[in-house]
Amino acid sequence: MKKMLIIMLALALIVMSAGCSSDSKEIREADTAEETQQTETGDPGADEDQKTDNADGNEEESEMIEMTLKINDEEVNVKWEDNESVRALADLAAKGPVTVETSMYGGFEQVGALGATLPSNDADTVTEPGDIVLYSSSNIVIFFGTNSWAYTRLGHIEGKNRDELKDLLGGGTKVLTITL
Repeated sequence: MKKMLIIMLALALIVMSAGCSSDSKEIREADTAEETQQTETGDPGADEDQKTDNADGNEEESEMIEMTLKINDEEVNVKWEDNESVRALADLAAKGPVTVETSMYGGFEQVGALGATLPSNDADTVTEPGDIVLYSSSNIVIFFGTNSWAYTRLGHIEGKNRDELKDLLGGGTKVLTITL
């Protein structure tokens, strides 16, 4: 009789665990489906930075910001990021040219104080030659080498290889001028 009771209890536990595990499996499958949908359609909050309200109150995609960067007297082509930091930099440039005196640091970058604090969203980043980043919310950094640190990406100089960037940015101080 005891054996029969133990067997029945064991069977009841097995049946109950199977029921729980199928519920857990369904929950896991639902979570996976939701994650897949977010990956395919994008993060629900990610589009917030790319949409603005127009005069009618309707949302529309924001336009790419057109700013000019000169290093000393040489204008360079920059593909600017679409983020809050670049929009804040453009707001500064709308009031007049943003001029930053930079100095060489570490043999692979030029760094200078913006004279203003911008919103930042630092993330661990491996930079490439030509990358322009925001450091500590108030410093602009332009790389002609590589580095790994937490930065907010601002843009990337296009059309120049590593040697051209080193010739342009290497050496002593440089003056950056950003205009809208």
